[in-house]
Amino acid sequence: MAHKISCTELLPLLVLSGLLFPGTVKSALSSGAIASGCFESEREALAKLKGGFTDPSGRLASWVGKDCCQWRGIACSNLTGRVIEINLHNPYVDDNLSSDLKPGQALGGEISPSLLDVKELKYLDLSMNNFGGTKLPGFIGSLKQLRYLNLSGASFGGTIPPSLRNLSQLQHLDLSNSFAESSPNDLLWLPGLSSLRYLNLGAIDLSKSTDHWLPAINSLPSLTELRLPNCFLSKLPISLPFINVTSLEILDLSNDDFNSTLPWWLFNLTRLVHLDLNSNSLGGELPDEFANLASLQELDMSQNSYLKGRLPKSLGSLCDLSVLKLSINNITGDITDFINGLARCNDSKLENLDLGNNQLSGNLPDSLGNLKKLRYLQLSFNSFQGSIPQTIGNSSSLKEFYVANNGMSGIPESFGQLSTLVAVDLSDNLWEGVVTERHLANLSSLTDLSLVKMYQNISLAFNIAPSWIPPFKLGYLNIRSCQLGPEFPTWLRNQNHLKTVVLHNARISGTIPEWFLQLNLQLDELDVAYNQLTGKPPTSLTFVDDLSFVDLSVNSYEGPLPMWSSNVTTLFLRDNHFSGPIPPNIGELMPHLTDVDISGNALNGSIPLSIGNMTNLTTLAISNNYLSGEIPRFWSNLPFLYILDMSNNSLWGPIPREVGFLSSLRFFILSNNNLSGKLPSSLRNCSSLDSLDLGENKFSGNIPAWIAESIPSLLILRLRSNLFTGKIPPQICRLSNLHILDLSHNSLSGTIPPCIGNLTGLKVELTDADTERYEGRLTVVAKGRFVVYDQKILYLVNSLDLSDNRLSGEIPEAITNLVRLWTLNLSMNHLTGRIPIDIGNLEWLETLDLSSNNLSGPLPQSITALTKLNHLKLSYNNLWGRIPRTNQFQTLNDPSIYEGNVGLCGIPLPELCPGDEKQPQSPDDGGGNTKSEDTGDDLERLWLFLSIGLGFFVGFWGICGTLIVKKSWREAYYGYFDRMKNKLIVAAFIARRTD
Repeated sequence: MAHKISCTELLPLLVLSGLLFPGTVKSALSSGAIASGCFESEREALAKLKGGFTDPSGRLASWVGKDCCQWRGIACSNLTGRVIEINLHNPYVDDNLSSDLKPGQALGGEISPSLLDVKELKYLDLSMNNFGGTKLPGFIGSLKQLRYLNLSGASFGGTIPPSLRNLSQLQHLDLSNSFAESSPNDLLWLPGLSSLRYLNLGAIDLSKSTDHWLPAINSLPSLTELRLPNCFLSKLPISLPFINVTSLEILDLSNDDFNSTLPWWLFNLTRLVHLDLNSNSLGGELPDEFANLASLQELDMSQNSYLKGRLPKSLGSLCDLSVLKLSINNITGDITDFINGLARCNDSKLENLDLGNNQLSGNLPDSLGNLKKLRYLQLSFNSFQGSIPQTIGNSSSLKEFYVANNGMSGIPESFGQLSTLVAVDLSDNLWEGVVTERHLANLSSLTDLSLVKMYQNISLAFNIAPSWIPPFKLGYLNIRSCQLGPEFPTWLRNQNHLKTVVLHNARISGTIPEWFLQLNLQLDELDVAYNQLTGKPPTSLTFVDDLSFVDLSVNSYEGPLPMWSSNVTTLFLRDNHFSGPIPPNIGELMPHLTDVDISGNALNGSIPLSIGNMTNLTTLAISNNYLSGEIPRFWSNLPFLYILDMSNNSLWGPIPREVGFLSSLRFFILSNNNLSGKLPSSLRNCSSLDSLDLGENKFSGNIPAWIAESIPSLLILRLRSNLFTGKIPPQICRLSNLHILDLSHNSLSGTIPPCIGNLTGLKVELTDADTERYEGRLTVVAKGRFVVYDQKILYLVNSLDLSDNRLSGEIPEAITNLVRLWTLNLSMNHLTGRIPIDIGNLEWLETLDLSSNNLSGPLPQSITALTKLNHLKLSYNNLWGRIPRTNQFQTLNDPSIYEGNVGLCGIPLPELCPGDEKQPQSPDDGGGNTKSEDTGDDLERLWLFLSIGLGFFVGFWGICGTLIVKKSWREAYYGYFDRMKNKLIVAAFIARRTD
C-alpha cells in the first residue's frame, strides 16, 4: 500500500537529506514522485527489468502495485526512498551449487538497460540464476554507486566486460562460476576497483591472464578476501617489487595449475587467517618463512600433489595456529621436531592437524600428548611405525583420531583415557599384542570404532572379561582380521545403538547368540564373513537403511538360502553350504537388491524368473553351484547390470538374445557349463564389456569379427574348450586393451594373424588406472597347470593361448613385440618354420609352450635372454642343434622339455653334440647330477684314481721312507729343527729386553 507523506512531515527530512545527499534531495524534489512510496522512474525501470527476465516459477509475481519498495527482493533507503538493493538470488540452490539448477526455478532472459535508471543502486545480486550464455551487458559498469555485485553461478556467456573498472566504490565482487570464456584482458580492469574488499573469480578460465593476474590483484590495497580456485592459473611469481595487499586475511588459490615453489611474498601477508593452496603442483620444501605468519589461524595446503620436502621446525612457532592442513602432498621425513615445536607453545591453539596422505615416517613423538586443545588429528596414509605414544592419554580434547594405512604396531593402555574421543580409525596397520578392557576403559564418548589389520594374518587379539560392560554406546563398529573369538564377543551385550557391525575374519565360531538378536538393532550393515559360524543365519535382524549390506560369506551356514527385508541392497552369501533352490520369489521379497553373490554353495534348480524384478541389479554372481536349465530371458529389465557370473554350473541351451539389452555389462562369465549354439549377434550391443569368458562350453561356428569391432574396450577374451571353427579373425588385433586372449582347445585353422603384434595391452606398461580396474576371478593355464587369479593380481596377468587347434604356417615374427607377455602357448598345432629369432624380446615371459608342432631349425640365440622363464616345453618338433646352458636354461633340466626333437643335443638330453666326446664333462651340470654311460668316461676316471695313488706313494715314501730307513739323514733333519728353535728363543728374549 502506498504511504503518503505531508509537506510538514517531508520538510525536516529533506533538510537533513540536503545536508548529507544534496543530489538525492534535488532529484526527489524535482520528480515529485515520492508521495507514491516509490519513485515512479524507478518503478518503471524495475517493471522493464522484469519484462526482460523469464520467470517460469513466478518469483517476481509480487512486482505489481505502486510501492516498488514492497516488491520481493527490492529494498529502499529509509532516508531517501530510493531503491538501493535488488536481491534476486535464486533461493532454490545454495552457493556451492550442490543442487541442480532447474529451469523452473531460475530467472533467465536479459538484463534491461532500464537498470541504469535505478541511480542509487548499491547492492545487486543475480546469483544462481541461468542466463543461458547471454553476455553480461557493459552498462553494468555505469552503476557507479554499486558497493556489492554478485553474479556467481548465473551462467553468463562471453568474457567479463572491461567496463567493470568504473565501479570504483565496489567493495564486494563475486563472478565465480559465471563466465566460460577467457580473454587476455580479463583482469586489466581490476586496478580501477580501489575500494574492493572481497573478490571471487572461482572457476573462471584465467589461463590467458596468467602473466598479469598477480600484479592486477596487488593493486587492490583494501582487499581482505581473495578467492581464485579452479582458474587454470599456472604461474605463481616467486617475487613482487612490493606487497600492496597486506590486508589479506583469506587467500584461496586451490585447484589451479601452479608448478612453482612457494613464493617469499606469501609470508609477508601477516594478517592471514586462512590460506588454501590445495590441489596444485607446488614443489620444494615448506620454507622457514611460515614462522612469520604469527596471526595465522588456518593453513590449508592439502592436495598439492608435488609439494615435497620436510616439515620445517619453524612451523612449530605458530602458536596462534588453530588449523593446519597439509594433506595429499609428498612431504617426507620424521615429524618429531615439528610436533615438539608445536608442543612448546605455552598456550597452543592448535585444534585441527591434518598431515594425511604424505610420505611421513618414523614414530609418533611423545610431545603429541602436549597439544591439549587438539580436537582433530589426521595422520592416515603415511609410513608411521611403532606404537601410539603413551602420552596420547593426555590429549584431553581429542574427538577424532585417524592413523589408518600406516605401519603402526602398538596400542597403549593410556588410549583408554581419551574420554572425549568420538571417532577413531586405526585401520590397515600392523597391530599386534592384546587389547584388554583397560584400552577401552574411559572412552565414554566413543561412537565410531574402526580397527582393521592390514593383512589377513591375525596378530592382535581381544582379551576382555565376559562380564565387562563398556562405558560407550557404539553406532559404528568395524573390526577386521583381529581375534575376537572363539565365542561371539559378550562385551557387545549393551551395544543397542549399533547400526554398523563388522566382525570380519575374527575367528568366531558357533552361532550368533540369541541376546545379540534381541538387541532390536536397526542395522545398515552386518558383516561376519570369514569366520566359522554355523547354524541358522540371523534373518530376524532388522535392516532399516535403504542401502543395507549383509555379508555372511565364507562360513559354514547350512539350509535353504536365507532372505531378509526389502531394504537390503547388498547380499553376499558365497562359500557356505546353502542348498536347495534359489527362492522363486526372491525378486519379490528383495526387489531393491543391487549386488548379489551366492556363488560357491550347493544350490540347485533353475534360475528364478523373479530376478528380473530387481531392476537396480548391478552384480549377479551365482557361479560354482549345481544350477541347471536354460538361461532365462529377463535381461531387458536389468539395465544397470555390471557383473554377470554364471560359471561352473550345469546350464544348457543358447545364450538368449535378450542379453544384448545389457548395455552396462562389463564382466560376462559363463564358463564351464553345457551352453551351445552360435554367439548371438545381439551381444555386440554389450559394447562396454571388459571381460568375456565363455570357455568350457559347446559353442560352435566362427569366432565373430564383431567382437573386436563392437567391443573395443575388451580386456579379457576367453573362448577355450569350445567347438569354434574357421580362422582367427584379424579384427581381434584391434583390441588394443586386450591382455588375456585364450582361444585354445577349439578347431581353429589358418595362420596366426601377423597383426597379433599390435595387441598394445600385451606390450605396454601399466598405468595407475590399469591397477585399479576390477576383473573378478579367472582361471588361466600358466606354468603347465590351471591357476586361478583373483582381482588383486589379475590385472597383471598377460597371456596368449592358442594351443590345441589346427593352426598352420609360421609363428609371426611380430609376436616378439608383445614384450609384457607372461604366458605364450602355441602347442598342439601344425605350425612350421623356425622359432622367431627375436624371441628373447619377451623379457617378462615365464611360460613358453611350443610343443607338438612341426617347428624346425636351431634354438635362436636370443632365447637365453628369457631370464624369468620357469616353464618351457619344446617337445615333439623338428628342432636341431645344441641346447643352450646359460642363464635360465641352467635350471631347465627336465629331458621331457626337449624330447621328440631328434636333432637336439646336449644336457639334459643323453645325446652329445659333435665335439663333446673329447671334452671331460662336469659331474655337476648346474641343475642336477648326471651319470655318463660312455666307456671313455670310465677309463678317464680310472686313470685319475691311479694317478692320485701313485703321487701319494712317491711323495710319502720318497721323503718319510728315507728318514725312517737312513739314520744319518734322520739325525741331520732333527738337528736342523733344534738349531732353528734355539735361534727363535734367543731373538724373542732380546726383543723383550729392548722393550
